[in-house]
Amino acid sequence: MSAGTNSDAPIGASRPPTPAGPPAPAGRRGPAAPSPTAARAARPRRRLPGAATLARLALLTVGIVVAVLPFVWMLRTAIGPSQTALALDSNPIPSRVQFHSFDQAWHAGDLGPALLTGIAVSLAILALQLATAVPAAYAFACLRFRGRTALFAVVLVTLLVPAQVTAVPNYVTISALGFADTRVGLVLPFMTHAGMIFMLRQYMSTIPASVLDAARMDGLGTWRTLRSIIVPLAAPAIASVSVFSFLLSYNEYLWPLLVARSPGIATPPLALARLMTDSSAIIPDFAELAAAALIISLPSLAVFVVAQRRLAAGITGTGAGA
Repeated sequence: MSAGTNSDAPIGASRPPTPAGPPAPAGRRGPAAPSPTAARAARPRRRLPGAATLARLALLTVGIVVAVLPFVWMLRTAIGPSQTALALDSNPIPSRVQFHSFDQAWHAGDLGPALLTGIAVSLAILALQLATAVPAAYAFACLRFRGRTALFAVVLVTLLVPAQVTAVPNYVTISALGFADTRVGLVLPFMTHAGMIFMLRQYMSTIPASVLDAARMDGLGTWRTLRSIIVPLAAPAIASVSVFSFLLSYNEYLWPLLVARSPGIATPPLALARLMTDSSAIIPDFAELAAAALIISLPSLAVFVVAQRRLAAGITGTGAGA
């Protein structure tokens, strides 16, 4: 044999790699995939909710039912037959649905002017409170001056005084100024609110001092810093207190009862009370009263639905420094 044949090569010498064979037939599969049972066993099992989670869900459900049930029953009374709300066998679903109670309540209670008066008075109060509370909160939170802590303590003390205590002095003052039985008299005693000052001050206190230092270095004065820096940063808190202010003013009953003697300037709660007391029947029409209550609650619901995101951000947020 010649020396170039494979038989003359040493036994331990490496052989050239064998060429790859033809591809496997199409019917032949690779490694077997795991079975569905094995795959399910490999997945982490979901933990069942614990006792604490179930307790929280139960409390949340009870709270939702308690909060929503009066409104649902008011709607059921408004669209159901009259006086069925007093029946011992009242069902959540009325025997028949009718809507004439809304028309009766609208005309009998004169709810159109009452809604306009309530919305106008509430917006005027809101504008005045923002005009006074925002600068006051800015001064307490961001400015340094002598007596700041003592003045803020006085503001907090006024929160402890019930509104019933100041109703008589306010009425005497408004009457002496000649604003009794006017829309101006409904607005003036609520030009500012200590609770709004407190909430805005707490929110503005979380704004970093570096932001204010940068504004001063840029040449911004006190009022321009408030308008250009503080107000945009505190927008969620301002929106939250605005919603609270509108709802409190719109639902106010005691002060309009003292001041608004003419039916033409009655606010929605006062119009609803007069609708109930002016009825000549021994038992008032509860379907009509429920319809009137539903009508006057629509502006409050609309404000809450529109501003609910801002309201949640203002309650849970902590300012620019969060």
